[in-house]
Amino acid sequence: MSTVPQPLVSVVTPVYNEEGHLTECIESVLAQTYHNWDYTIIDNCSTDGSLDVARRYAAKDKRIRVHKNHTFLPVISNHNAALRQISPDSKYCKVVLGDDWIFPDCLERMVAVAEEHPSVGLVAAYVLEGQRVALTGLPYPSPVVSGREICRRHLLEGLYVFGSANAVLYRAELVRGRDPFYNAANIHADNEVCFALLRTCNFGFVHQVLTFTRVRPGSLNTVSRDLHTYFASMLQLLITHAPAYLTREECDACLTRHLSEYYRFLGKSLMLRRDTHFWDYHKSALIRAGVGFSRARLAKGALATLNDAALNPKHTVERLLGRRTMQAVRRTHDFGHTLKVRTQKTAKNQETRA
Repeated sequence: MSTVPQPLVSVVTPVYNEEGHLTECIESVLAQTYHNWDYTIIDNCSTDGSLDVARRYAAKDKRIRVHKNHTFLPVISNHNAALRQISPDSKYCKVVLGDDWIFPDCLERMVAVAEEHPSVGLVAAYVLEGQRVALTGLPYPSPVVSGREICRRHLLEGLYVFGSANAVLYRAELVRGRDPFYNAANIHADNEVCFALLRTCNFGFVHQVLTFTRVRPGSLNTVSRDLHTYFASMLQLLITHAPAYLTREECDACLTRHLSEYYRFLGKSLMLRRDTHFWDYHKSALIRAGVGFSRARLAKGALATLNDAALNPKHTVERLLGRRTMQAVRRTHDFGHTLKVRTQKTAKNQETRA
């Protein structure tokens, strides 16, 4: 048996109105096979029983403490506040979101990779998102990938293995070295910070499902999907971080291709009559990135959608309406066809009997 002491891991959970899920989250930390951790739950002025749940656990386990914000903070700002609560003695830091949880060997497996490879600054693993396993794509075993390579592959190939904050273990010195740690203006700040950190360190990965992300209405993941924030997030990465990982020619090519895809998407959205909130978000994102919002490009994107409709109307309608809507249309059509056949048979039988 090894007598080397385990390095301390500071676990933090930012919470706002998670009474229904917080017990499961806390229990997942308590169930860890790795034992040298401290745990801070940061309550962001919850109006439900979240604070009471946290305090009950803190009263029973001295490794758990509760911090209550004096004023309500936006989501990313609250995550930054949580990370400022990590212990000065911790070597590693793990965020566990209040509506998510981690598998029992999460800390043990992630710390093992970081301890074996001192060049690794952050470690991720497969994620169970609802019923789907995400963050796949790296060849097995690949426990270490250079920071430059993993970021290049994300930008050039779309390989996404970083995940949300819930999926990653950070070296605590990297967390302490950035204040604020996350860019509060970016809904994908957890992705952006990986690009910032990996300029000076390597990336570790465990080929095992170690964390769980809940898919539910109102979560950041759901908001992100509704707004299609991927386009704005990738644009921000290309403008801000790509020059550190790509050549000038690669940057220009990626930006040109992405803007073309972005405006094609916006053109389709124009056909779908998206609401003001949607357009405010994307216009602001384009302006903040320094490329501006172009009505000419938007018109070109809409024209491309109309051309698609003319060349392949059935496929385009299905993409615009969505698969579920089209399935409902087909079910309605099938029911109408069945009803018509039954009506014809009934009429025929009545004629025969007459």
